[in-house]
Amino acid sequence: MDLRILVIDDDQSTCELIQDAFEREGWSVAWCLDGEEGLELAREQPFDAVLADVNLKDVNGLQVCRRLTENLPGMPVLMMTAFGNMPAVITAMRAGACDFINKPVQLTELRGAVERVVRERVRREAIRRLAQAAFASGQPVGQLKGSSRPMLRVYDMIRRVAGTETTVLLNGESGTGKELVARALHSESERAQFPFVAINCAAVPANLLESELFGHVRGSFTDASENRRGLFEQAGRGTLFLDEIGEMPLEMQPKLLRVLQERQLRPVGGNTLVDVQARIIAATNRDLESLVVAGRFREDLYYRLNVVRIAVPPLRARGNDVLLLAEEFVRKFAARMGKPVTGIAALAARKLLAFDWPGNVRQLENTMERAVALARQDEIAVEDLPERIRHHDPSSTLVEAEAEEFLTLDQQERRHIDHVLSLVKGNKTQAARLLGVDRRTLYRKLIRDRMASS
Repeated sequence: MDLRILVIDDDQSTCELIQDAFEREGWSVAWCLDGEEGLELAREQPFDAVLADVNLKDVNGLQVCRRLTENLPGMPVLMMTAFGNMPAVITAMRAGACDFINKPVQLTELRGAVERVVRERVRREAIRRLAQAAFASGQPVGQLKGSSRPMLRVYDMIRRVAGTETTVLLNGESGTGKELVARALHSESERAQFPFVAINCAAVPANLLESELFGHVRGSFTDASENRRGLFEQAGRGTLFLDEIGEMPLEMQPKLLRVLQERQLRPVGGNTLVDVQARIIAATNRDLESLVVAGRFREDLYYRLNVVRIAVPPLRARGNDVLLLAEEFVRKFAARMGKPVTGIAALAARKLLAFDWPGNVRQLENTMERAVALARQDEIAVEDLPERIRHHDPSSTLVEAEAEEFLTLDQQERRHIDHVLSLVKGNKTQAARLLGVDRRTLYRKLIRDRMASS
């Protein structure tokens, strides 16, 4: 670790002692005998850490520490004094010091303390940069997981529209996690402190759906023994999530359209209008445009809902997210079942990657719950997976088109290696694990293929 250190101490012999010892370690040391000069040096030059004496002649060392930490946030400052006691330590820490060294200085102790605080600064800076990069590149929001390009687009859309009042339509196959996207939109918005209310429009009988959504007054129908607030009112200033909106009965659609347009509703059997404040997010696994053409979904309602559309990708389009999610589910179910299952064997991982997951994330979750329940070892093995996945032909992932020329075994191997490398974004260690070979073997194959193609 090559470091640049600033020493501020009115005792020149101490400064020279530290300089001599640290420069033998390959560190660069600058020193000065008064606080003001030290503050000036710290402003003008980059340092990894500052060592300052508590008792300086011109300025109190604790004041120097306080000004350093205020002007250079994150700069590690270690205080040195010949009068070490607990009140002095507390005062130094309150001034912003990250460590406290007693004089006479023990060089081994001092070197260890400097390395420790610098490592901590580097770690915090790395975390800060990662957090900034995560936000900029669209890292997961809410309970969503995954780093594939399709999911990054979803995260970006969520962050762009979460803070607006715009109605959002989520479109994606069953089991892709549309409700999680809706909840992320809610949690990232200013409505997060208010309720998130969800209803599956396909699960409520048509004759009850209006009452569910709008509420009813006592006596409005046979079983209406008391007034009841509908889901629009229950959501208040929060979010109402209308799942499977494509299954909404045609006769209910104009009533919903009127509420969306006028932002008011009338409970079933009631005479008083109620203001609607909730944000609407709808979701469907159907092609609403086709339903409009077929006369099964109102065109005006479609346009009212489809202000911003977010396409939720199927699992088969998410590459290595399959393994990320699978490992997350393994941890979840292992903890729930109290089983010591900690991971997924390489061959089982390859089977998971090769499968096309028609049931998407929901199917993967059920698969991993079953696998954890059946697991006999600390890793999920191939025999723990359902037969359909065990016997799925992974060679189908090698072919990109409907019908290609027959490939040699070497060509198939080359394509499979390229496919796995693309899934893990070039990480050769992870690729070797998934391919069931060591890194040296993988490198040898890559060099062979490069020479064959040149």
